[in-house]
Amino acid sequence: MSSPRPLRAVVTGGSSGIGRATALRLAGPGAVLDLVGRDRERLEEAGGAVEAAGGRAILHTLDLADGTAVGRWAEALELASGLDVLVHAAGAIRLGRLAEATAEDLRLQLAVNLEAPFRLTRALLPALRLAGGQVVFVNSTSGRVPPGPGGGLYAASKHALRALADALRAEENRAGVRVLSVFPGRTATPMQEAVVAAEGGSYRPERLLQPDDVARAIVQALALPRTAEVTDIALRPHQPPD
Repeated sequence: MSSPRPLRAVVTGGSSGIGRATALRLAGPGAVLDLVGRDRERLEEAGGAVEAAGGRAILHTLDLADGTAVGRWAEALELASGLDVLVHAAGAIRLGRLAEATAEDLRLQLAVNLEAPFRLTRALLPALRLAGGQVVFVNSTSGRVPPGPGGGLYAASKHALRALADALRAEENRAGVRVLSVFPGRTATPMQEAVVAAEGGSYRPERLLQPDDVARAIVQALALPRTAEVTDIALRPHQPPD
């Protein structure tokens, strides 16, 4: 009897935060993980952690704001045996009230938070269908609730991402593809540290969700028997920061 094929996963934002934590949770013996990120040094560190956990890391330095580059990269990816998991964990945020926001602020957030997941998912759908794969969209609480002052453009990109995930689920479930949206509250990541600094607050990571909290929830949902599907997971810190 032949042994099962090793898991193959693509994780954007794989160099830090929720993406890195999810990659480590997926990195069982034999697993092959394509980690996508902009910072080569952090990407190599994450790849080393994946290798230490028993997986094999393939590193890809890529700017997800460059739609043309994203499309070319996805089309060139070798996935002849199929793709089991695609995790969209990369994100971009620029805070600012709409009266002062620029078209470039909108373009950047739509490019990273919406267009890149769209391009990657579309290009990798044949491999996902082949493996009966699963797609994870790491969204935000901003994708579920009305935005506060200064967060309008970010929330707009995340509401659109939720719609994209819902449409993909409706279209691809019959092809065997499951789709999960995850809506974390404030999480102790480099992005959140920058957000708190921009807000003039005090960064207290111990009071926030931890990246591995979110990664655990994701991997547990992925492991659910194929008779069911988790469509949405919302998480928040147990003790919200002051």
